[in-house]
Amino acid sequence: MTRGKVTFVGAGPGAPDLITLRGATAIAAADVVVWASSLVHEGVLGHARPGARVLDSAAMSLEQVVELFEQAARQGLLVARVHSGDPTLWGAVAEQLERARDLGLDTEVVPGVSSFTAVAAAVQRELTVPQVAQSVVLTRLEGGKTPMPAGESVRAFAAHQTTMALFLSAARSAQLQEELLAGGYPPQTPCVVGHRVSWEDELILRCRLDELAATMRANKLWKHTLVLVGPALQAGGTRSHLYHPGHFHGHRRADPSARRALRQERGAP
Repeated sequence: MTRGKVTFVGAGPGAPDLITLRGATAIAAADVVVWASSLVHEGVLGHARPGARVLDSAAMSLEQVVELFEQAARQGLLVARVHSGDPTLWGAVAEQLERARDLGLDTEVVPGVSSFTAVAAAVQRELTVPQVAQSVVLTRLEGGKTPMPAGESVRAFAAHQTTMALFLSAARSAQLQEELLAGGYPPQTPCVVGHRVSWEDELILRCRLDELAATMRANKLWKHTLVLVGPALQAGGTRSHLYHPGHFHGHRRADPSARRALRQERGAP
């Protein structure tokens, strides 16, 4: 008998054409497609083959999903477990992977476009601007259904004043704004609020940090919403050294005069 397999597919932020080719291929090959109608665009199901069993996991528990895995193990079925965004970010895949492996199933994880990169792309901003921000913090507001580990708080991360992407936090926008300000971001720090970005009804808003809660309340945003915050969201006038004529690497020699100028800019002798 053919050994069964579960492939965890990142469907991307919404638009069906933002799924990867590998993800679409996995769905097309599947005997069973499990997707969450509350989070994944229905258009992604267009990749499923005729005759495939399609199940909505929105109302299913982990135990019910595992029952499908057990059937796949008995019958050698291919299962595509479709998650929104990238399954490795708040996708609850760790427990599913463990149970699938315990059943002797082959497993694979196909990455997807995350909502935080979709929001950045929609507003055409680089999140890692030279000399402004070279790190991106992905986190959520503490105090929700799932406890946060010690030391992981929005306030603590805000002290770095780099780019931050806040997931699963829109329902408590006033607390979110308070923690970001208390952590060290100035009131004028730019924010981008993305609601269902790349869906047909997407909404993208820009505001200052001290206007964040009011902006989200005015637009009644509490689900399917991500917040980007940080100075990189409006910074300009800098350039990467990667394409500087004074920078050299394995494929390009540096221009000597530009190299000297670059070293002086860095303060090197």
